[in-house]
Formats: sequence, C-alpha cells, structure tokens
Amino acid sequence: MKISGFTFVKNAVKYSYPVLESIQSLLPIVDEMIVCLGNSEDETTELIKSIGSPKIKIIHSVWDENLREGGKVLAVETNKALDATAVDSDWLFYIQADEVLQEDFYPVILAAMEKYKNDNRVEGLLFNYHHFYGSYQYIGDGRKWYSKEIRVIRNNKAIRSHLDAQGFRWSGGGKLKVKLIDAFIFHYGWVRNPIKMKQKFIDFGKNWNDDNAQERWVTGYNKEASEEFDYSNIDSVTRFNGSHPVVMKSLLDKADWEPAINEKKKNFKNNKHRLYYFLWKTFGWRPFEYKNYKRI
Repeated sequence: MKISGFTFVKNAVKYSYPVLESIQSLLPIVDEMIVCLGNSEDETTELIKSIGSPKIKIIHSVWDENLREGGKVLAVETNKALDATAVDSDWLFYIQADEVLQEDFYPVILAAMEKYKNDNRVEGLLFNYHHFYGSYQYIGDGRKWYSKEIRVIRNNKAIRSHLDAQGFRWSGGGKLKVKLIDAFIFHYGWVRNPIKMKQKFIDFGKNWNDDNAQERWVTGYNKEASEEFDYSNIDSVTRFNGSHPVVMKSLLDKADWEPAINEKKKNFKNNKHRLYYFLWKTFGWRPFEYKNYKRI
C-alpha cells in the first residue's frame, strides 16, 4: 500500500503557521509528501527545506490574486498539490498548514486504509476534529466549528478540493462516500500570540474579499485601539484534557500569552444555537450540521 501526503502553504513564518509540525506529523505514515509552496514574503521555503526528509517533494506556485471569492484560491492551491502526487499511490492524505496529526492515531488510520483499499464504495476517510481556540488549553465547541471532515481520499484526480479547501468533492460536484474512523485532526488555526492572530485575521480576508470589501474588513478590525485579537468574542469553549501531538511540544513550551477567555461564559448567537449546543453535549446529536460528504 502506497500513501501520498499533500499540503500547501504561504507565509508560514509571517503568520506563525505550525506547518513544520504539520508535515512532521504526517511523514511517518506516508511514502511521499508533496508541499506546494506559494510566493511567500518570508522564509517559508527555508523552513520546509530544514525538515530534511527525502520524502518531501516541493513544488512552487504563485497565488492568483484574482481568485478572491469565497477562498477559491485555497482550493486551487490544494489541487496543485493533489495533482503532483504519485500516480501509483493508493491513498492521498491531505493536511492543512495549521493541522497536526496525533501519533496515537497512526495504527487506526493505516488499518482503515488497508481495510478499505479494495472496497471501491469507500471514496475517502472522515476524521473527527479538535479546533483549538485562543490557546492550547481550549477547544472551540460552539456551532461555528465543523466536527468532521475528509482528509484521506482515493488517488483519483477527478476528486477536487471544494470551495475554500475545507473538504473534497467529485469534479462534477457530487459528494464523496466516506467511512468515519476513530481518529482526530488537531486544528491550531486559531492559536497564536494575539498580535500575530489579529494581523493574520485581517490579511487573510484578502482570500475572500474584493478590494472594496477588504477595505471595509480592514477598517472594521483596525478601528479597535488594541493591536491584539480579541479572543473573548467566542460563543463557547471547553477545556482540553488530552495530550497534544509530540511534534507540538516546542510550540507549547514557547506559548507566552494567556487569552481573555471565560470557559463558563456562553455567547450563543441565538436560542436555536443554544438548543443545538445542548443537544450535542447531552445526546451527541448535531442537528442540521453541514456535511460535505456521504457517510456509508
């Protein structure tokens, strides 16, 4: 069984992406790792090369600044990496630059890949998610966070990254048939020093907004006196009591901020979201959740 990993990244140093840890977490279970490097303004290329693994294959890309509707450029860059994977791989494992795989799940993932390798009904594998927010001690658990997403797909280039690269669909738009496995992706996209987080949040709006909308976006977030991102503006968090991936140890040790978060305070958008939260926490049911896949 052959497995290809793939990812894309741009300005990882400037915006404090844990891409080094992300790639390192995937290397033990893949035969190659495709990294699509965008036209960065920092030392991202040098950072990736410093990993020094012969499994890593770098391709270079220039992001199309005209693709600014709904984060489409992110899907385009994902597909560039996907298309560079080996033609003889059985499975393709996608990981984003702010996602890390916990090593405890390696056996579960490999067993599922082996089990479904010859079962063509299974077009991908679905993962659970931990969305860390503000710090490495809190998980966002409100309605805004997706609980599951596809991260392993069959090696079929008719499968394409969907919308803003959150998941995958067939090129004609059809949803993939997937199996949920007992494994988690650790998502650290909302864990940064508050100053870095605010700058990243403002700048990243360029991937969704045209010039006029981006100007309003920047004005809206720069009108605050503080240079720091306001982590208190969240509907709900819960404390994380598990262990982080071993590759994250250095970043955890370097964390030098305490976000202004009150885990007991809930700021739900409306009573409907409060009800949804109650149903999920009490019965494990997430009614009307967006699902970019078909579970089988």
